[in-house]
Amino acid sequence: MAAVSMAGISKRYGATPVLRDVSLEVGKGEFLTLLGPSGCGKSTLLRILAGLEVQDSGSMSIGGRVVDGLRPKRRDVAMVFQSYALYPHLTVAANMALPLRMRQLSSWQRLPLVGRILPGTAAGCADIEREVTRTAKALSIGHLLARKPGQLSGGQRQRVAVGRAMVRHPAIFLMDEPLSNLDAEMRVQMRTEIHELHQRLGTTFVYVTHDQAEAMTLSDRVAVMLDGELLQVAPPQVIYNDPDSRRVAEFIGSPKINMLDGLVRGPGEIDVAGSTLVVDTDAPAGAALTLGIRPEAFHVADHAGTGTLTGAVRMIEHMGSDLFVHVDVGGLERPLIARLLAERAPHIANGQTIHLGVCPERVLLFTRDGRRLRLPSQPSGASVTRIRGAAQ
Repeated sequence: MAAVSMAGISKRYGATPVLRDVSLEVGKGEFLTLLGPSGCGKSTLLRILAGLEVQDSGSMSIGGRVVDGLRPKRRDVAMVFQSYALYPHLTVAANMALPLRMRQLSSWQRLPLVGRILPGTAAGCADIEREVTRTAKALSIGHLLARKPGQLSGGQRQRVAVGRAMVRHPAIFLMDEPLSNLDAEMRVQMRTEIHELHQRLGTTFVYVTHDQAEAMTLSDRVAVMLDGELLQVAPPQVIYNDPDSRRVAEFIGSPKINMLDGLVRGPGEIDVAGSTLVVDTDAPAGAALTLGIRPEAFHVADHAGTGTLTGAVRMIEHMGSDLFVHVDVGGLERPLIARLLAERAPHIANGQTIHLGVCPERVLLFTRDGRRLRLPSQPSGASVTRIRGAAQ
C-alpha cells in the first residue's frame, strides 16, 4: 500500500478549466472516494493519478515518490474502468493473466510458439496460472475462467476486471465508476464485495463515483468535487451532518436538504416564512441567513407555535418504513420535504394542514452567498478532517 499526495493539480481542455488547483492527501490503506456530478473533473483527476492524462500544473506523488512524467506501468497502480475494458476474444483466465504476462515474461517468451521453448517460460507461466487461480477463487469466479466476457453477466465482468487488477498486487487501486453499468440490486451486492475486498487487502483505494450511496457506504473519507474544485474532504458522516458550504449541503442527501431564507430576530431566534424558529446563532439581529434543514430533522407537532412551520400537504411518497411528505408553507417558493416515520404519522393525507417541528441542533446556517456559519465552539468540518487525517 502507499499514500498519495496531490498538490495544486490543474487541467484545462482548450479554454475550459477542468481541474482548479486541487490538493489532496490520501493515507496508506485508506478508501477515499471522489464524489461529484458528471463533468466535475473527478475522472480526469483519477486518470492523472494513473498516468493516463498529464496535468497542466501541480505535482503528484505516490508513496513519497514524485510520479510526474512516469508512464502508467511504472506507477504501481491498477485501474478498474467503468466499461471494464476486457478483451472479448480472450477467456477470463487470459484477461486476468495479461498484466502478469506483460510484467513477468519477456517479449520473446510471450510469442505463441517460440516462447514455449525458451528457458524460464514454463515456470513463469505456472506462477501466473497459480496467481490467477488464487485470485479467481477469492472473487468466486473460479468456475468462469474458461468463459469469455460475452458469456458473463455484468456483475461477473466486474469481478473479472477487479481480479485483473488484483493479480498485480498494486500499491493503489483506482476505480472509475465501476458499478454504473449494473442494476440496482447488483450494485448493492457489489458495494459489499468491494468493501470486503478493501478490508481484506488493506490496500489504498481511490474510487470515483457520482452515486452518493456508494460514497457514503464504502469510504473512509469522501472528497466532494464540483466544477473542478475540491470543496470538502471528510468522513461520510461529517460531510452529511457538518458540510462546509451550501453547495456541499445541497449536493449530499436524498431527498435534498431544505433551504429556507430567514432573518435573525434576536439571540437564538430566526424568523422564517411567518414563523419563528429557535436556532442557536451569534449572528446580529436583522442578519439575512439561509437555514439548511434535512428532511429527517422535522417531526409532526400537535399545534403551531415557536419552533414550528405550518402548511398543507401537497404529496406523500410512501417508502415503506418512511414517508416523504411534501408540504406547502406560505412564504416559501418550494414545498418542504419532511422524512417521517410511517408508524408515527399514519393519518397524514393530501391537502391536510400539519405543523412541523424542527430539531434546533440539526439546523445548519449559511450566509446568503453560501458560506457555512458556525458558533465559535463548533469545529469546522475541515478541522475534523485534519484531525482524522493526521491520525491515519
